[in-house]
Amino acid sequence: MSHHKLAFLGFGNVGRALAELLLRKRDELGSRHGITFSVTGIATGSHGAAVDPDGLDLTAAVRAVESGGSLEQFSKAPTTDTMSFLRATGADVMFENTPVNYQTGQPAIDYIRAALNLGMHVCTANKGPVVHAYDELSNLAASQRLHFFHESTVMDGAPIFSLFRHAIPVAQLKAFRGVLNSTTNLMLTRMEGGESFDEAVRYCQQVGIAETDPSGDVDGWDAAIKVAALVTVLMDVPLKPQDVQREGIRGITPEKIAAALADGKRWKLVCSARREEDRIVARVQPELVGPDSPMFSVDGTTSIVEFETDVLGDLSIVEANPGPHTTAYGLLADFINAVS
Repeated sequence: MSHHKLAFLGFGNVGRALAELLLRKRDELGSRHGITFSVTGIATGSHGAAVDPDGLDLTAAVRAVESGGSLEQFSKAPTTDTMSFLRATGADVMFENTPVNYQTGQPAIDYIRAALNLGMHVCTANKGPVVHAYDELSNLAASQRLHFFHESTVMDGAPIFSLFRHAIPVAQLKAFRGVLNSTTNLMLTRMEGGESFDEAVRYCQQVGIAETDPSGDVDGWDAAIKVAALVTVLMDVPLKPQDVQREGIRGITPEKIAAALADGKRWKLVCSARREEDRIVARVQPELVGPDSPMFSVDGTTSIVEFETDVLGDLSIVEANPGPHTTAYGLLADFINAVS
């Protein structure tokens, strides 16, 4: 058995779903993988932080946050900021789930850099550090004989990055196309059912998958940063979301939706990238797709990506109805792969 101390930086929906998944899978982690764990630190933006080198009561921590309470009641070591928190945890693995910064990736980059320098593996669902500092953080991790994993940054827990890392080594990715933003896909699906754009946005906000300011989704920024992450990691070409040709779904009217359906087609916010000689052409834009496309049948919050490589035919991965639980699984898988 190998024991690992874990630190959570960010304890929102995904962090709490991961905590519950770790508890549910505790016995299986031990029996199948020889892994035991304790959580020595949890830091949040609005519920304080708690550090206990002997291990926190994870169930109690989840209940406290979900009831609006503070984590400070569980802490046995004072911390003044994120860096002192990381040092105090003495953790072997950090789960980084702070809010994404599309423009710079900060301050998550600094947090991950600090954790690696303290000897921690890092598993993150944050796309910002991947597109803005992938080479730096990967090289730093390698120099420390650690891992910087980020499976949950694109399509939640679906095995995208690990697929290329383990299952299809030396496959060169030539192009990909897909529906990578589940929120806009749900909005378009509901507009097909008769809702206006504003009504579809409000519904997504009510069910918690769209922010109060929905621009990250409807203007294509979330999709663009996912495209940038895939290109940066899988095509080995550094790309920023600002470099992706981007158009959101604000221009898709009910009239356009109705005309498309009458013609047997559907509007999708399509993410794509392709190698063209010595450059990458990357786009996020609404496109009409017909029944001959795998994207045609993708409804609601379901996502899909189609890969074109130099060694296989077209390879598609579909993830149906993702949520915090699927993102949490990607983080759990990264943890197992990092310490095994």
